[in-house]
Amino acid sequence: MITNAHNATTTLDKNLHVQKKNLLHKMHHLIRQHFLMISLLMLGFLALSAQAATVSVSNYPLFLLSQAVTEGAAPAKQLLQAGEIGHHGSISPGDIKAIQESTFVVWFGEPLENNLAASLNTAPNAIALFEFDAFNRHPLRDIKGMPLAGTLDPHIWLDPNNAKAITRALAVIHSHANPQYKQLYHANARKFAQRMDNAVAAISQKTTQKPLPYWAYHDAYQYMESSANLKLIGSLSTDHDLAPKASQLRSLNEQRPANKMCLVSPSSPAKGLLAKLQPVQDTVQAEDMSNSKDFVSGWQTMAQQIRQCIS
Repeated sequence: MITNAHNATTTLDKNLHVQKKNLLHKMHHLIRQHFLMISLLMLGFLALSAQAATVSVSNYPLFLLSQAVTEGAAPAKQLLQAGEIGHHGSISPGDIKAIQESTFVVWFGEPLENNLAASLNTAPNAIALFEFDAFNRHPLRDIKGMPLAGTLDPHIWLDPNNAKAITRALAVIHSHANPQYKQLYHANARKFAQRMDNAVAAISQKTTQKPLPYWAYHDAYQYMESSANLKLIGSLSTDHDLAPKASQLRSLNEQRPANKMCLVSPSSPAKGLLAKLQPVQDTVQAEDMSNSKDFVSGWQTMAQQIRQCIS
């Protein structure tokens, strides 16, 4: 009896030892899998972080267009913040480092971004979109709305066809930087084009045959006029940083095509200025779309609000 009990105990100990050994083996295996999964996640995160600096774009409207192309992958790095276009804004030492480390740096060009010209005009990885012939272009206009020969209105992204062409160009650029996402980038560009066409169609359904007249604080919305059926009557100033002259205010009041006019401005105009243009309604529309998180919906909202202001 004692011998049998001893043998049973020994057998049980052996079985427990084997089970414990198997359990420890499984635990080690699970731990290795766990750490392997964490390592893969960390590597993926680091890869995405590194990829985010592969392509840099200059300003906010270009970032919105790039964001539409890179949806589902790492976004480009944005150099200038919202509102920093033209001669506004500057780049930091960190931005200069990003420019140097990027595979490509996409910007519009010196006519719009002279604050970047010193860094990008000679950068071997910089691509200036103004150097391409793929976009509709208009000349600048004077405060009376007359075109100025030999000039370029730089706000080309506000033309829906230009926006689609820019995303196609960005898809090619991003594909060269990160070829593993080539199909995604080009599919996103096609999806953007469809969304942009739908937005324009929605605005066109509400347009009248006769273009709607408007005033601008400074002429920045020319590229929207064809799609939104708008017509500039005159601008208050050649630049939104410059106060309008009394003679221009008088000229606008004397030649208003409608009793109540709409003034489109990149920022809220002074109440004293509006008092000199009464009856007038104003709408604030940043030409760099800095109030938008998505290009297509932002463009459509701008067009709708301008038309609502006029009507």
